[in-house]
Amino acid sequence: MILDELDHASIIEGSRLSFSRVFKYEHNNMNHLEDILKLLPDEKIKMIVADGVFSMEGDICDLHGITGLAEKYHALVMVDDAHALGVLGEKGKGTADHFGLTDKVDIIMGTFSKSLASIGGFIASGSKVVDYLKHHSRPLIFSASIPPAAAAAAMAALEIIQSEPERLEALWNNTSFMVKCLQEIGFEMNVSETPIIPIYIRDNALTFRFTQLLFEEGIFVNPVVSPAVKSDSSLIRMSIMATHTHHQLEEAIHKIEKVVNQVGLFDEKETHHGMYN
Repeated sequence: MILDELDHASIIEGSRLSFSRVFKYEHNNMNHLEDILKLLPDEKIKMIVADGVFSMEGDICDLHGITGLAEKYHALVMVDDAHALGVLGEKGKGTADHFGLTDKVDIIMGTFSKSLASIGGFIASGSKVVDYLKHHSRPLIFSASIPPAAAAAAMAALEIIQSEPERLEALWNNTSFMVKCLQEIGFEMNVSETPIIPIYIRDNALTFRFTQLLFEEGIFVNPVVSPAVKSDSSLIRMSIMATHTHHQLEEAIHKIEKVVNQVGLFDEKETHHGMYN
């Protein structure tokens, strides 16, 4: 099994349960991925597993590169679309649809707990793979089924995504607006391409302090610190929704600026890590 080094923790845990040999390639580095594939014999089963949208950074996997190398070295491809379903592709169909590569991806995994606002998840693949998982996956066999109400909620959310494309348009408009405002403040945004917006603080204690002060102002964001990321990569993760109004986003920006000035964020970053932006 070959993983992107920034794959979600659930993928890491799954790879351990598989009892396979696990290799990691540098994030979205296709040269490094190919170097690993060259080392593995053709007769061995190989599977490349990557997040469609990376949950902390908000960037998208290089699916063209992954599928091209998979075809060249006879490997399977699995995409975790937890953060892409309802966001990327036509009517939110996900990463593979976004790139026009659905027929090149062997397994697509998704969750009901993000865009579909429920609990549970799914595996989409060929019938042989699905039947194998049903009869060999211990976490599946020894887990209870999701409640019918949760399944119905996910189905209803899926119908809304498909029948109301204006929601997806609103999501991307809100995302573009928020990214522009945060960049104007001076935040380091890195390479996010999705409504997951990382604001890099690069200091664990400062990340917690910034988050707490925002919470006291009525703004909820997720602090992401070690061991979830390296200490010098700590960040605040903002998740923008289609239902946010511009008034709400403007209010959030105003309060974020207030907290930036309150803690002297950019001064702190220059002191500890050199120039911040």
